[in-house]
Amino acid sequence: MDAALSDEQHEIRRTLRELLLKRCGPEEVRAAVRTPAGHDDALWRLLAERLGLPGLAVEPRYGGAGCGPTEMALACEETGRVLLPSPLLATAGLVAPLIAALGTRTQRAELLPQLVSGELTGALVLPDGHLTAALGLTGANDGLWAGGGRAGGIQARPAGDGAGWRLYGEAAQVLDGHSAGLLLVAAHAGGYARGRTLLFALRPRRARGVTRTRLTTLDETRPQARVELRDATADLLGSDADGGADVPGALARLGGGVAAAVAAEAVGAADRALERTVEYVCSREQFGRPIGSFQAVKHRLADLYVAVQTARSAAYYAAWAAGAAPAAGGTGAAVVGGLALAQALEAQRTVAGEAVQLHGGIGVTWEHDVQLYFKRAASDELLFGPVHRLRERAAESAGLFAARAEREAVAL
Repeated sequence: MDAALSDEQHEIRRTLRELLLKRCGPEEVRAAVRTPAGHDDALWRLLAERLGLPGLAVEPRYGGAGCGPTEMALACEETGRVLLPSPLLATAGLVAPLIAALGTRTQRAELLPQLVSGELTGALVLPDGHLTAALGLTGANDGLWAGGGRAGGIQARPAGDGAGWRLYGEAAQVLDGHSAGLLLVAAHAGGYARGRTLLFALRPRRARGVTRTRLTTLDETRPQARVELRDATADLLGSDADGGADVPGALARLGGGVAAAVAAEAVGAADRALERTVEYVCSREQFGRPIGSFQAVKHRLADLYVAVQTARSAAYYAAWAAGAAPAAGGTGAAVVGGLALAQALEAQRTVAGEAVQLHGGIGVTWEHDVQLYFKRAASDELLFGPVHRLRERAAESAGLFAARAEREAVAL
């Protein structure tokens, strides 16, 4: 692994940071989350047209930049620093790679250019709270998370007229689901004996029987929605000539890259929260001197700096591992990504909590910006954690529990 970033990667980071400093200050963030879309659509179009952000990891033949997980992680780190409300993770991190992996040639040619240009945004619809399980980060990806029969989830059946499929069910906690122009819905089809999980492409503004409700969330900068489907017409993603694509496998292969992107985003948020805290303690005076000059405060800040740098190294390594996964047969990327995500979420939570403490009473007020970072930290751990399950899954994958059980059995 070459740990040094290339000139192109440095340029991606520099250009994106400059643009976001001009267009995404705290006041702009607060205004964007109150729009119906939950983000600044003009800024999203600008990021797509000037920087090609939605198409960073999409092949050039579809209008993308053809980059990899490392470039995506660098972009997410910068968006995390400013808590950018955008459909980047849902569109570029989840939907576009699944279309590229499972879609037919016609579906790829139709949908990917629209996603890359920013004209279309996407959302992945999974049963409630099962995103990390579906990505193989907190449990074995065996498809059981999709439900089926009396287990709930979303059900799919062929339409009576032979044109497409009909979907029935609902899902909550769908990232950017209220505003996305394209929904990729994971549904259970085939009944009990031959049940399988398939992905369906659905245009909610065209389809009937689709109800989307934006949810009230702890972190307004990461909008979520409830999606209800009542015999909604959808098209199968891919071809059903071979009985349907391996959706659980595709999601599991995607897990390492998504974990690296979210980890990098958390690192960016933690880093900026730490910077703001350092600025504050250097200006806030007590007993005639800045509180940052007290040794106890210095020690706390030093510990936070180490936590952020450690999490950043883990996130970069996870991005590299996700990029190297195809050449290595895809082994280990999800495990590395899960561990990096756990490290980043823990660092983000610690830094945000200490930032509130060191800001004193003003840190918990709505008017101050540090509370936004605290809410992001708490929300991220609810959505992508918990930390102990990420680490437990990595230990299971490495066979640590099996080795321990074997040693205990020998001892008995």
